[in-house]
Amino acid sequence: MIAIVDYNMGNLASVLNALKLIDAHAVIEKNPNNLKNYDKVILPGVGAYKDAMEHLEDTGMLSAVKEFASSGKPMLGICLGMQLLFESSQEFGETKGLGLIPGHVVAFDKSKMDMDEHKIPHVGWNKAFNKNSKLFEGLENPYLYFVHSYHAVCEDKYTIATTHYGYDFVSAVQKDNIYGFQPHPEKSHDNGIAILKNFVKL
Repeated sequence: MIAIVDYNMGNLASVLNALKLIDAHAVIEKNPNNLKNYDKVILPGVGAYKDAMEHLEDTGMLSAVKEFASSGKPMLGICLGMQLLFESSQEFGETKGLGLIPGHVVAFDKSKMDMDEHKIPHVGWNKAFNKNSKLFEGLENPYLYFVHSYHAVCEDKYTIATTHYGYDFVSAVQKDNIYGFQPHPEKSHDNGIAILKNFVKL
């Protein structure tokens, strides 16, 4: 059974519907005390980093998510949910994150981009140039759907995919049982469904 974490910040229904398409057993979970009972957890997220961390704290999910991460069972952060896995973000000032993966979240560096060709936020389809990872099984450099203005910066050993938008940035990560995807697999049609299937199989 998969828990989709409900902390009042996320595209919960679209994630749930995507999982239903592949006959995965998933529920939207609001009770932090129940999180430890699941086989897998998905941490979605849409909105501002600071708001998301405050909602995690207010709902009791902050400690519950950290406890689940330490269990060794698979956990997947999507979009803002991926960014929350890191130590901090510079969005609207420095905000401390979950600290589950070493690294930080920064704004796109416009000085490295042709702003006539690239708009912020980054919205639309782009390739994820993937390394060998169980989440990309059967896929090679898939097109995925992105919506974001910030991206993670971390060591190569945690990076399982990069994407080029003005310059190369980290678009998927893994540290042990913890995975993160900057794009939205639930909005990425067949490629995204394949990624979710691979997560369910972990």
